[in-house]
Amino acid sequence: MSVKAPPPLIYSQIKYLSTKSPLPFKIEQLRSGDKIGKHSDRFTLQIPFCLDYIKWDVIYNAQYPLVAPDFIFSPEDEDFHPLLFGDKGRTRFEMGSLCNWNIKDPSRLLLVVNELRKKYLDYQKKRVAELDDDRLKFEISTLLSREGLEVLLLFASDRPQEVKFAIPLLENIPLNKIVQCCPWKQEQKIYLQAIFPITQKYSAPSAPRLNLVCTSELKIVFSIDDVKLPIWINGMCMAEYLPNLENSLEAQILAAGASIGARRRFIEALAPVFGRPVEADSVYCRRATVLVAGTFSFLVHFALTPQFPKQQPILTMQSSCHFTSQGTPISSPSLRTYPWSPRWEPSIMVERIFEYIGEELLTFKKYCNENSSQR
Repeated sequence: MSVKAPPPLIYSQIKYLSTKSPLPFKIEQLRSGDKIGKHSDRFTLQIPFCLDYIKWDVIYNAQYPLVAPDFIFSPEDEDFHPLLFGDKGRTRFEMGSLCNWNIKDPSRLLLVVNELRKKYLDYQKKRVAELDDDRLKFEISTLLSREGLEVLLLFASDRPQEVKFAIPLLENIPLNKIVQCCPWKQEQKIYLQAIFPITQKYSAPSAPRLNLVCTSELKIVFSIDDVKLPIWINGMCMAEYLPNLENSLEAQILAAGASIGARRRFIEALAPVFGRPVEADSVYCRRATVLVAGTFSFLVHFALTPQFPKQQPILTMQSSCHFTSQGTPISSPSLRTYPWSPRWEPSIMVERIFEYIGEELLTFKKYCNENSSQR
């Protein structure tokens, strides 16, 4: 069954929320509240929260589009009542973004959702602070001053209750500036995800489960999965753990930035020896390709890892004249055994590689002749 389009005014608010927010909201299950209705007027909204998503239903009324939408929250959050508050037996709106609702303003839905999300965060912090767990009360009291901290009380049928912390790290470092001429539109972030089991009375506190998470673009230049977390020592708290972690992370982030600069200088050093590269990654400097022309012409591909120059480039030679039976150019296996020192100047690195390619030329040509479909 095809999905019916929302009324134009409702559609403009949904589109604005999906395209203008720095948070990656997701729209799903767009549907109509009336089986014979001409328009969809409700949907499920996935809201990024605490390194995961929570789901709320947003309910417009296509017959009365000027009216502000209703929101249905998760059954687990039955005590979350952000829209109304009591006043001498009466109830009225507490949220300014709903009091000033205007269906003709495309940004209005996003303003409401952002305000609700903030109230939901306050609600979760309050729930955690009220738990009968002295360790968690202490942890949240020492972390509340961190800008961007998020917490979430987790429910699961197969394990005890837990509390998840999403702790922003390195807030003093502009991560977007790691890359020269940065193409990233979103602000890059690194978080420590810490999941604490709720401790029963008279039980010894267990260590939290720890994991580093970063925005997807940052992974291109910084291997977050390779970071070794400091050991969590029994009896310690986050206030003790975080400084060592952030010091280590900062050093590795700076090294990642330095690696980009070193890779750029290496690629620039290719031109005087091999000629101008026919292709190169000018932003992240992770790859380059040069053409070696002559009676036997071939390409040399350079793959540079984030560990450059400690880790040498991976070379692949690709013939311009020899092809497999499937029509693909014949390439050599990855080459890593050439002379290399991370302490050499880029010009010396390139010269040594050029000499190595010259030594490998006849061997590669023979390999191509033996494996070519034209032989």
